[in-house]
Amino acid sequence: MDTEPDKFLTMLHALDGVGERVLTSGAELAAFGSDALTAFYERPLAVVVVESGEEVAEVVGLCHREGVPFVARGSGTSLSGGSLPVGGGIVIALNRMNRVLSVDPDARTAVVEPGVINLNVSAAAAPHGLAYAPDPSSQSVCTIGGNLAFNSGGAHCLKHGMTANHILGLRVVLPDGETVELGGDSTEHVGPDWTAIFTGCEGLFGIAVEATLRLVPVPESVRTTLTVFDSLERAGDAVAAIVGAGLIPVAMEIMDALAMEAAEASVKPGYPVGEALLIVELEGEEAVVEEELGAVEGLLRECGCGEMRTTADPDERALIWKGRKSAFSAVGWLAPDYIVQDGVVPRTRLGEALREIDRLSAERGIRVANVFHAGDGNLHPLILYDGREEGAVERAEELAADILALCVELGGSITGEHGVGVEKREYMRLMFSADDLALMEDLRAAVDPGRLANRGKMLTPPAEMGATSATGSAS
Repeated sequence: MDTEPDKFLTMLHALDGVGERVLTSGAELAAFGSDALTAFYERPLAVVVVESGEEVAEVVGLCHREGVPFVARGSGTSLSGGSLPVGGGIVIALNRMNRVLSVDPDARTAVVEPGVINLNVSAAAAPHGLAYAPDPSSQSVCTIGGNLAFNSGGAHCLKHGMTANHILGLRVVLPDGETVELGGDSTEHVGPDWTAIFTGCEGLFGIAVEATLRLVPVPESVRTTLTVFDSLERAGDAVAAIVGAGLIPVAMEIMDALAMEAAEASVKPGYPVGEALLIVELEGEEAVVEEELGAVEGLLRECGCGEMRTTADPDERALIWKGRKSAFSAVGWLAPDYIVQDGVVPRTRLGEALREIDRLSAERGIRVANVFHAGDGNLHPLILYDGREEGAVERAEELAADILALCVELGGSITGEHGVGVEKREYMRLMFSADDLALMEDLRAAVDPGRLANRGKMLTPPAEMGATSATGSAS
């Protein structure tokens, strides 16, 4: 920080309009010290609650002139420390920028501010027979700005793709305070795809203050099939068989017995009993869905499934998905603390990955509940522990690290949608060479030479961050 803290706070308070929404007291700052990954905590110098893109540009411009780092934040649902504050820096809170500015049913687009809740986009589009496809498990609370930063996916990304596939244009405040337009309102662009470069940058390239989203038609027919298997390996084999047959469901999700137990304790979805639960959802024209459903059910039986249920009833389908999407929070019924890991393996190696996770879990004596987007191999192992036990946090973190290393070894990735944040910086070298990382740093430096935008995330060495974990060790 180039300016004395008190002097900078005086400058913040002097900003016309914005200065009335600068939070500095301990009680006001407490809720902004971490995101959903509460193992890391850092108190910011201040929080600025902005209400427009112009205010964002004004605050970022001041930070640029004074050399003060900043972090943008929506609902704080990041699970990688992605919106963790920087010591001596400020948080720019975007929650009040929560308007759906327009919906164009003919162009099938919506223009929204970054603080709009994900689910509210589909609610605004529903009267036109349209919806916003990306559906993270936290979609009832997470914001579009956060989805952009981490290129979020969700249960239905197998067919519809990630956030990057649904962003047409952006209005962005760069780290020097300049506002620029990226992309537009069409799927046909000329030149570099700047929106794709910005999406998933974890805030290192600036702050999106407006987004033009692609909407999709609400399908004519939807069928959701629920079935159980006597092992995770058989469920994984069923996923491979479905994809191998040339069928692309809109979603394929797997939960193990522990995750099912947690869901039943929490929201009581009425899942059948088994070692592994597989949810397969099909959507499209009625005739096509019926034909594909017959093929899917046949393949499930060939793979040795147990009880099978298929429904088109919206309420029954909603309960099925409520159980699945509540899994992360529901494991709180099974253990006081847990780590939500996020890695990817090729579909063809799902069974191998799950066997190895089970072995590692038994070897370390730590329970792991498995929930994952089976269609694209995105694993979400939930590592259960009790932080009150001496050494429990460290043992859980070691197991989480082993799982990430396993994913890379099997030809996958250290993250599917939760991002790198502060949690996985040290694992970047497992996937990328020194030259790769240097190129990423050069690109970041070209956009933000002072490294003020979300400093300490993804690429910056931990020594520059200053955040400490809840256990008191350097992050």
